[in-house]
Amino acid sequence: MYPLLYLVDGKDLLEDAESAKIDRRKWLVTSVGLLAVTLGHNFVDGVALASNFADMPALKGKDYGKSKMKYPDYAETSSGLQYKDLRAGNGMMPKKGDIVVVDWDGYTIGYYGRIFEARNKTKGGSFEGDDKSFYRFRLGSHEVIPAFEEAVAGMSLGGIRRIIVPPDLGYPENDYNKSGPKPTTFSGQRALDFVLKNQGLIDKTLLFDIELLNIIPNN
Repeated sequence: MYPLLYLVDGKDLLEDAESAKIDRRKWLVTSVGLLAVTLGHNFVDGVALASNFADMPALKGKDYGKSKMKYPDYAETSSGLQYKDLRAGNGMMPKKGDIVVVDWDGYTIGYYGRIFEARNKTKGGSFEGDDKSFYRFRLGSHEVIPAFEEAVAGMSLGGIRRIIVPPDLGYPENDYNKSGPKPTTFSGQRALDFVLKNQGLIDKTLLFDIELLNIIPNN
């Protein structure tokens, strides 16, 4: 079919319609370009915003997650380990060579306070499971990271101690396979590994809660 032509005041409406199509195309191209620029700016702003949150404090109001921070409600040892007792134990204290049985929590302070191990349940990240076996190691044998061993050595049976672990008292070479305690779930391992292997973007300070459940004397 041929297009219908109408003359109004000497103007060709078909010609005007074609011209309008071209104008619409120009408008669309311009609009898409402006949208792309806007999205580009938003993307850059979003990346900047995300980078600000990447190492945000995990526990608000305390500035946890910032390297070399000192907290007034924690005691500090000569090694730089900071700790406080959530529950004081009332039993014996372990000695070098004793086997200690503990339950523990672990958090990646510099990564939104993400949990990588939980007391009483085998869960890490989004995974939840059944009751887990408690962790045991021989005190003084260097089976665990320095902060963990130092913390347990100063505890009494039945106590729960929270510790802030700077990178130099944590996992050697940023590898949880080289020293305990190791997360018991895949999701927990993945969360911890993400922080430990990150090259400088995320603070590697960690937080542990440790409960001393049993002491098996060295005979």
